[in-house]
Amino acid sequence: MKDDEYLDLDFKDIGILPPLSRREFLKLLGGGVVILFSVGDPLILEAQRRRGEALPDDFNAFLRIGEDGRVSCFTGKVELGQGVITSLAQMLADELEVPLDVVDMVMGDTDLCPYDRGTYGSMTTRFFGPPLRAAAAEARAVLIELAAEHLQASPSQLKVKEGVVYHESQRQKKVSYAQLTKGKKIARRLKGEAVLEKPSDFTIVGKPVLHRDAMEKVTGKAKFAGDLREPGMLYARILRPPAHGAKLTSVDTSGAKKVKGTRVIEDDDLIAVLHEDPEQAAEALKQIQAQWMKPVVKVDEKNIFGHLIKVAPEGDVVSEGGNLAKGEEISKVVVEETYLDGYVAHATIETHTALAKVEGDKATIWASTQTPFPLKGDVASVLGLPEKNVRIIPPFVGGGFGGKTRNQQGVEAARLAKLSGKPVQVTWTRAEEFFYDTFRPAAVVKIKAGINGSALVTLWDYGVYFAGSRGSEHFYDIPHHRTMAFGSVWRRTPGSHPFGTGAWRAPANNTNTFARESHINIMAAKAGIDPLEFRLKNLKDKRMIRVLKAAAKKFGWKPAKAPSGRGYGIAGGRDSGTYLAHMAEVEVDKKTGQVKVKRVVCAQDMGLCINPAGAKIQMEGCITMGLGYALKEDIHFKGGEIFDLNFDTYEIPRFSWTPKIETIVIDDREATPQGGGEPAIVCMGAVIAEAIYDAVGARVFQMPMTPERIKAAMP
Repeated sequence: MKDDEYLDLDFKDIGILPPLSRREFLKLLGGGVVILFSVGDPLILEAQRRRGEALPDDFNAFLRIGEDGRVSCFTGKVELGQGVITSLAQMLADELEVPLDVVDMVMGDTDLCPYDRGTYGSMTTRFFGPPLRAAAAEARAVLIELAAEHLQASPSQLKVKEGVVYHESQRQKKVSYAQLTKGKKIARRLKGEAVLEKPSDFTIVGKPVLHRDAMEKVTGKAKFAGDLREPGMLYARILRPPAHGAKLTSVDTSGAKKVKGTRVIEDDDLIAVLHEDPEQAAEALKQIQAQWMKPVVKVDEKNIFGHLIKVAPEGDVVSEGGNLAKGEEISKVVVEETYLDGYVAHATIETHTALAKVEGDKATIWASTQTPFPLKGDVASVLGLPEKNVRIIPPFVGGGFGGKTRNQQGVEAARLAKLSGKPVQVTWTRAEEFFYDTFRPAAVVKIKAGINGSALVTLWDYGVYFAGSRGSEHFYDIPHHRTMAFGSVWRRTPGSHPFGTGAWRAPANNTNTFARESHINIMAAKAGIDPLEFRLKNLKDKRMIRVLKAAAKKFGWKPAKAPSGRGYGIAGGRDSGTYLAHMAEVEVDKKTGQVKVKRVVCAQDMGLCINPAGAKIQMEGCITMGLGYALKEDIHFKGGEIFDLNFDTYEIPRFSWTPKIETIVIDDREATPQGGGEPAIVCMGAVIAEAIYDAVGARVFQMPMTPERIKAAMP
């Protein structure tokens, strides 16, 4: 089966199949060699422990080598646009020694794939990649054993190339994987430990490969949840509150019932209209008369920061060393500043969408989700079904960035499908998307730091409030330091945020890197030296030094004390095991405060790079997306009422904003691969902030750095 045929089948036709057990699935597969292997993903194992889930002890993931020589790999990870549908296939193909184009990826289907906690955190390559390689190595070893029996040779005499096992000295003695598996179904475990391929022997990993779903997406053939249809399907529109925390005091649905063909569902907190025409469903919703009691307004986008400091819990020590009092005593200059960051929406182009079908005691949900297995548990709970009777099938996902992890739309669709007895599709409007989005939390960072007479950082006292600790630890050589985290996006502090908050691409790290690198730039200016020179003077971390020098070489950085009038910025960061350095050039209109980012250079060290083409795309995407949170994106609200409900007031990056982007991937083939989906976004606030200061002397301490804030900060 070709790649495009597989994709078409997976998203168009697989929905007509009833949910299958693994035993039933094996029967459906027919002949082939089945390799069972264990995925030692620590997060999966921890999730299992916490949730009381028990996977079969013979495998955590599933790989099939078919009679036709094609290879199917089943992974609980999903494709969000980050390209793992390609990079995972590269890893598997290289280790198994088959051509890349014979590998089919089956992703996120909870009936066919192993349990996975979710696709986020740039963890797919880091945590699923190694066990996938191990599984492929085991499969290769088992096939060599089978070939040895077939060819009457010793396994040590055999080699593999492009799915064909051959005798090293008698090359006419050969057998293909397809020949070995034809008419057979074999479950066999390797007694010993499989030997992984050496990085020096890679022929597919490390080579640039076009995303295998690219053609489907650019031609419109790719199926997203909103593209799916089921016979008899109804479209749902749901009554929503005007503000978070609002209570429904009265409702009259009689007007909606007068719209021909409309069915009204009233089930506790869920009030919805269903119609076979989505426009008629929207019209019926307008006819519902509802009265709400809104909560008392206590916070808005202006006073939220003081509120967060006031309600912050006791802090947790993230890292510390030396003695802060001693550090302050030996400091010649002490700089103390506060950095602010507002709420930001995910603003994905595809809104939350799900199609649910409930037949008897079985439910199937096609959902735009980053977490199909948690959704499976949620649906089973709300419908009162055993989890084995619930199947989640994720089509392509049109952007997630951490926002499609909670699956409210999937639960809503499932409830309505059960109550109506019909397949139901829930597609959030843009207003619903903004309202129910879990926003990146507003946050405060307070830093007190000092330098001595030699421009060495001698004191670092860092406190982050409500963003989280990711990215808060510095990588500079500072003898006296402490980093504290107060409140977390993961542990909700009662009374902190007026609406839901959650992960947003590289959670916490954008805020922390903005604060940390801005403060480093301030100290470089206080010391009167170039900000790159200042960093190198205070660094021993070889990887950070390497990316900084690589970026400087590409950028053509010339040392100068800021502000130099050139509009140059610099920042370094770490995320998901990846090191990176950014340099940028901007123009600032002194009259209006408008910023034009002209050029961005990013050097990234992610260890072994599986797909350089994919890495470059992700870096470019992160840089472009980062322009938004740095310069424009900010949620306006009063209490639980959200005022930004579409792109007319919430402005995301446009093509006209796009600077010249230059990327450098430092490929270390001997190092383990690290995350690539998020790291390149974390420096964008800091690098633009420094470039603005270098251009016009305006030091901005709050993101987004709007024209008004830039003008107010000008000397």
